[in-house]
Amino acid sequence: MQHHMLLNLFVNFLPLVSEAILRAKMPPKRPKSAISSAGSKGRAKGKKSQSPTLVEKPGHPEDIFPMVLTSATQELFGCLADEDVTGESPYKLLKKDDIIQDIKTRAAVSDFSPVKQIVLDYPEDELLLVYDRDFTYEQCFYLVLTPEAKDRILNPPEPETSQVLENVVNKTPEPKEWISLGSELEIDEESIKETREKLWYKFSRVRRKFGVPVCFSDRNTADAKDGYLECASYQDSRFSIKQMQRDCGMQAVPRLQSSSAQTQWKFQRNIFTQYVPRELSDEEKENILQFESLNNFCNSVTPRVLQALQQEEIMNGFFDDWKALGAAAEDGDWSGKVSEGLMLYQAFTDQKYTKDKKISSINWHPTIYGVLAVALTEQKEERTKDSTTFVVTPSVILFYSFSDPSIPQLLLECPDDIFAFEFCPSDPNIIVGGCINGQVVLWDISAHVTHLLGTQPGSKKVSVSTDTFDLDDNQENKTPVVRYCAVSALESRHKAPITDVQWLPPTFEVTRSGLPVENKYNISVQVVTCSPDCTIMFWDLRMQRLLSHSATDRKQSVDQKTQMTPYSVPDTFKHLDRTWKPLFRVSLPKIDTSGEYAPLKFSLEHYTCNGNTGRTTEEDNENDDGDSSKVIPDYSQLRVPSAKTATILEDVNTKLYIGTEDGEIVHTDWKLEKDDSGRLQSAKPLHCFNIHHWLVNTVQRSPFYKDIILTTGGWNFAIWKEGVMDGPIVLSPSSEQVCTSGCWSLSRPAVFFIGKDDGSIEVWNLMEKTSEPAQVHAHITNAKITCIKPWTASSKQHFLTVTDDIGMVRVLEIPKVLYVPTRNESLSVKKYFELEEERLNDFLKREELWAQQKREAEELKRKTEPDKPAKSLEVNEEVNMKEYKDYMTLEESILKGIGLWPAAADKQNT
Repeated sequence: MQHHMLLNLFVNFLPLVSEAILRAKMPPKRPKSAISSAGSKGRAKGKKSQSPTLVEKPGHPEDIFPMVLTSATQELFGCLADEDVTGESPYKLLKKDDIIQDIKTRAAVSDFSPVKQIVLDYPEDELLLVYDRDFTYEQCFYLVLTPEAKDRILNPPEPETSQVLENVVNKTPEPKEWISLGSELEIDEESIKETREKLWYKFSRVRRKFGVPVCFSDRNTADAKDGYLECASYQDSRFSIKQMQRDCGMQAVPRLQSSSAQTQWKFQRNIFTQYVPRELSDEEKENILQFESLNNFCNSVTPRVLQALQQEEIMNGFFDDWKALGAAAEDGDWSGKVSEGLMLYQAFTDQKYTKDKKISSINWHPTIYGVLAVALTEQKEERTKDSTTFVVTPSVILFYSFSDPSIPQLLLECPDDIFAFEFCPSDPNIIVGGCINGQVVLWDISAHVTHLLGTQPGSKKVSVSTDTFDLDDNQENKTPVVRYCAVSALESRHKAPITDVQWLPPTFEVTRSGLPVENKYNISVQVVTCSPDCTIMFWDLRMQRLLSHSATDRKQSVDQKTQMTPYSVPDTFKHLDRTWKPLFRVSLPKIDTSGEYAPLKFSLEHYTCNGNTGRTTEEDNENDDGDSSKVIPDYSQLRVPSAKTATILEDVNTKLYIGTEDGEIVHTDWKLEKDDSGRLQSAKPLHCFNIHHWLVNTVQRSPFYKDIILTTGGWNFAIWKEGVMDGPIVLSPSSEQVCTSGCWSLSRPAVFFIGKDDGSIEVWNLMEKTSEPAQVHAHITNAKITCIKPWTASSKQHFLTVTDDIGMVRVLEIPKVLYVPTRNESLSVKKYFELEEERLNDFLKREELWAQQKREAEELKRKTEPDKPAKSLEVNEEVNMKEYKDYMTLEESILKGIGLWPAAADKQNT
């Protein structure tokens, strides 16, 4: 429709424009044309060459004249574009008299005025007008000027070759005589011929299934390989088909072409190609070897090649000396920018003992290289499942070694599953552990040190408690089993599983009231345990003074029993077995409400001696060096000293950081206080912060700063500074995965590791990034990480041990960029913690200021509008009474209308 409108506008506007142009360009020719057109008809008859046909545009035949017809002219002659004349029927016959009459009536305005003389000289009564829809001759119409052209357009000539072509097509070509060139033999060989009888198959169906409606269902394409069902072939044992010789043709070329397309590979086919390499013949090889240019090249290159090979044998030319020097990490240029990460060094597992169990705790042996111990506990699912089947599985602690990672090197027999254990810092042969039933256990592995060292592999001189339970049928390859020396009394145990156990440092000990005093033995003799039963207990390994008078008798009786018993159990802690009781208990009452906190992990500061004890630090170091070469006293001969003669240490930090099962971080003092009646009781905690919102699994002090503590739990971790009682100085954003463990680096103050629930490990470097981890190692394990423990084997070898809840131990080697500290890293990290402390204090001040401003604004608002609430109450009461009266009136009218309003009441009222 838009095309037709534009075409009509163009047709109506073009004659006016052309007429204006002609009038502007040819003013002097007007009188001449008027004279010639008014008179002298005789001259027009004799001179046809002066007709307007001379003004023709090039590019069209001489017997047509392209022209433009206005819409008025088209309506007058009945030749409207796309209505009377179209592209399929473009012809229109115009009467000669009508055209002459239009020229006389409209004169120069007539569209036929340019062809006036041609129309007058036309011999016939009708002229042909053709609608040129495609503007072949640059106008929308053209007028045919001669009768011959009109006949040619209306009656086009038919092709003369049509009969000939029909005759040619109808003829059938005759076949030529076949000339055999031998190809029929190849066709015959490649043709398929049936050489055996056809197989008959019979398909049957149960009668009751006839006419049963078919039920179609959707199938997930992911259930099948590659999205389609594969009907794999298999060998039928009922019969075999002997395959005869088969001829297959192949075409192979030595060139390789790689191409790709964005298509889906749906059908897999096995295809092979066999080809022969293209080689030079013997004659060609001899000709090439005789070339003089080749001989000259070999003679010039051979000495240089031999020299390069000799240098390669002497020294590796591709060795990175700069990286080997380690100067990059010291200069701080490559800190955090090296792409090296944690690499798997060794893995330990044992299907016999770790099946259906998870690792709850792990510790490296303090003195023996490559020896680590792990504690196993049953998974919750297995514990609930086995509660009805009464299947007893042994509870053990496994010792693994780098020398033989295939099997455990030592087993510690446990009365129950162990949640936490730790080596004694004074004597690595003494191990303390906390059981799931709340008892504390002690082991002495002195007799098995040579076995762990590997100097006597498979030695039979080591006496073990192999009769406790059958671990292996092969006696030669039996792993040594060590029975526990002592276990605490049942009536004095924790009422819940022991979740953390730690040794007090050898620099001090505590009394029954929790006061720190000087440790004269200078060895660790006390243990601290915690449990979700809301208590923290202190235990002493020494014999009480009340039993000292019969110590020799007890020792003789113990020696006699040791010879008679089938188990070779050291009598190191025989005085504690079944009678061991805690020195004192510390309860954790809540600060603001009733109830108590349930601790899971705790951290205490390791005290170092100073001048308050009358000894200098240098003397203590000398004593420590001297004691290292001496034999450590037997624990069975140690006695608890009198509290009257003990020297109280005033500078010992008796504060504890405790993580609870509700995600709280509690800061409390373990010293007992006297109440009004004179009894000793635990003091209330100093501070409590609910930061993690779930189980706290790590509370660890930094090995470089004694007042910096790392805590993990829930979906975040936090860094605390002792003395800052307003909250953590660093708090991570919440992550998608639960933080299950964490630990500080032993060599870099700014680096720590966080284990996640999905088996990944995050490496944080405070010198590089503080809002996100520097490295993320995903899929370290497919299960939840339970423990992370770093270990320094040497100055150039650092390891990170990772355990999971399926009993797997992985030892990862820490790269150099993560264990070599940068220049002044300790001072920089300390400065960072100070800045974070200032930021926290500033935020708290601003928060207090905002709260004060808010209170002042509310108080001011209350003072300016004191009577408004009273007025609003009065207004509301009046509105309510009015609504109630309206409701009662409406109720009365309705009841009267239906005849239920009591008449007696009306009479009484009247």
